Amino acid sequence: MAQGPDTGEDDGLEVLHLALSDLRRKIRSRSSTRSEPLGSSEGLVDFDWQSAFDELRRRFGALGMVERSAEVDEFGMDDASLERSRVLLDFLMDRYWRTTVSGLDTVGSGGPNLFVANRSGLLPYDGLMLCHAIERWHPTRDRPRFLVADWLMALPFAQPYLSRLGGVRACRENADRLLRTGHSVIAFPEGMTAATKIFAERYRLKRFGRGGVIRAAVENRVPIVPVGIVGAEEAQPILFKADLPAREIGLPFVPVTPTFPLLGPLGLLPLPTKWIIRVGEAILPDDLDPGALDDELLLSRLTEEVRERIQELVSEALRHRASAWG
Repeated sequence: MAQGPDTGEDDGLEVLHLALSDLRRKIRSRSSTRSEPLGSSEGLVDFDWQSAFDELRRRFGALGMVERSAEVDEFGMDDASLERSRVLLDFLMDRYWRTTVSGLDTVGSGGPNLFVANRSGLLPYDGLMLCHAIERWHPTRDRPRFLVADWLMALPFAQPYLSRLGGVRACRENADRLLRTGHSVIAFPEGMTAATKIFAERYRLKRFGRGGVIRAAVENRVPIVPVGIVGAEEAQPILFKADLPAREIGLPFVPVTPTFPLLGPLGLLPLPTKWIIRVGEAILPDDLDPGALDDELLLSRLTEEVRERIQELVSEALRHRASAWG
């Protein structure tokens, strides 16, 4: 005998549907009272903790960052950030480090140049100050870009700030691209070995790379301008390097200076030493032998000549400086 439809199951689904609808209405009614004062336990229950947590996480994630202007080039330099930073850069150059700059009047006003300098100090204050000095002396020229080592660009918050002020990751491809598009470049061929020198080895130039500056100048037909910088190595003197804790946190080394880590984060601030920047005579593209690119011995000899010129500029600046403090 055929049975009629089982209405018991349909009644159960209907009851469940009504219960869910009633729950939905209660949630919506409580959500509408979120703006009421939280003076009671009921207000604390109604408070949207999830939204508050999401907003806090968003704000913390943007800590130290500001909205970037539309005038940002392909390497990240930001004209608005530069304008805001010029007061600080002027203070560092003129008041804090009392920088004396000479020789920039010999630098031509047309076309890009490859400035090659000795690496001074742990953080790239040298590149920033040289970049600022060139821009102040030649305000009509495009601001030079200074090359920064990979490990510095990888530090938290370092990459955005350095890029906005003209810092570019140090590699041959970036240097070539900048020179070919008319931008002057500041390079430090000593690389990582110079940045990690201890205080006892200060101002003794390390060996340059494998002819990278000569290749860049010859292939892009730009002058090499040697620069000697004195003062930065005393601003952050490295007494010795701690390798074991550095490996634990993923850094190449942990520097131990007279103030760091003794003073904590304050120990990272540079000391107010006396700076001297000397710019030598440019080595013109016609003076560089194109055949050097195929002759490793010639390439090595030309690279060593550039290093010797920079060492002479550094030694001359040291002779004319009364002391590290002025």
